[in-house]
Amino acid sequence: FLSSQVFGRGMAERGEGVIVNISSMNAFRPLTRIPAYSAAKSGVSNFTRWLAVHMAQEHSPRIRVNAIAPGFFLTDQNRFLLTDAESGELTDRGRTILEHTPMDRFGDPEDLLGTLLWLLSPASAFVTGVVVPVDGGFSAFSGV
Repeated sequence: FLSSQVFGRGMAERGEGVIVNISSMNAFRPLTRIPAYSAAKSGVSNFTRWLAVHMAQEHSPRIRVNAIAPGFFLTDQNRFLLTDAESGELTDRGRTILEHTPMDRFGDPEDLLGTLLWLLSPASAFVTGVVVPVDGGFSAFSGV
């Protein structure tokens, strides 16, 4: 929110710019054990949509606001929830996630770059107010 205010002010003065927020797939489908995180990321997604309309209508239609929603990425924050600290093998939770991820792996930070570069580029000039999933197909998997 604060970075959108700070950088959005300059974009409003120039009449153009791109804001890309980081949401999460948990904004769409909350995780069972961490409702506060899911609620916070839902707020990011909702704010992104609102800000896209606000900036386009109040300042310039050449200001675009979108978000990326990463799925399951191994990070220092969740590494030992998904992999065993000693063996490096998947935990039950990690296995369950991959069983529901058609691409059969966790995301790497580099997997976000293509979407980020697209959202920042003129190739997405008519895209605003969207939250783009980057989840290896997790959200598409029905399990049946």
